[in-house]
Amino acid sequence: MNILNLVDNMSYPFRLTLMMPKESKSYWHIYFTCFLLIYLAILSINIRLVMVIIMQKALHEPMYIFLCHLSVNGVYGASGFYPKFLSDLILDSYVISSHMCALQSFVIYSSLLCEFTILTVMSYDRYVAICKPLDYHSKLTKNTCVKLILFSWFVPNFSVIPAALLSNLRLFCKYHIDKLYCDNWSIVKLSCASSFVNNVYGYIVAVIFCCCAVIIIVSYVKLISACKASLENRRKFWQTCLPHILSLINYTFALLFDVMYSRYGSNDIPESLRNFLALELVIVPPVFNPLIYGLNIRAWEM
Repeated sequence: MNILNLVDNMSYPFRLTLMMPKESKSYWHIYFTCFLLIYLAILSINIRLVMVIIMQKALHEPMYIFLCHLSVNGVYGASGFYPKFLSDLILDSYVISSHMCALQSFVIYSSLLCEFTILTVMSYDRYVAICKPLDYHSKLTKNTCVKLILFSWFVPNFSVIPAALLSNLRLFCKYHIDKLYCDNWSIVKLSCASSFVNNVYGYIVAVIFCCCAVIIIVSYVKLISACKASLENRRKFWQTCLPHILSLINYTFALLFDVMYSRYGSNDIPESLRNFLALELVIVPPVFNPLIYGLNIRAWEM
């Protein structure tokens, strides 16, 4: 019987319900207008930045190529949330099929992990540019940049695929996700089966991305040491590394809260605060990353 149920879960999509925003029936037009404007701003700012980098030969440097991929990733992740949420507001139907829920979870969380790996690559780029400026173009060659970009995309995506399969190849006994969008751990909690395997795999992924965090920390320790000895290095640090640090701080705290709440959260936390912190992941990085990197930072010669 369990085998038949598992086959049904895999073959036939079933409906899941998502959390309904507070007072959405009364203020759906306000919600819709605000989120539509945010989505259009994300598309406009990021696509414009990508086009500028592509069209300006002076910006065909590793720093800006990585920034271009950060913007593409921002559009990719935002498109996993906004179209579905906007249609829910119009139709007043917070329902999603199990297959679409798995796809949404994959897109949002692969994008979030991609952002972290791209920020890791950017920290290495800044380390070489400031600490070893004479070796910059010999170390960050075209082939090296391609390898770093492939690393920043493949590692997150191949980390999320097994997690998505493990969470969806389970017997479900609940059908409501207490969140505005689907995420992997919320899907896991719909099952009555043990989550031991999911936990083990989650810790493996956490270790992999902790290694990325170590690379970032080591890069910045060396960057700060180099800046103590040179006024020029200090100027470069404040110009190009401060936005990177702000992005990392915002991203890290938002992601940590989201993961910790998803696994160990309590209903004692107000719903509005939960929604704000969950939405921060799909609003703040794709809007402010291109602004603080592409519009407020001047290019400087290597």
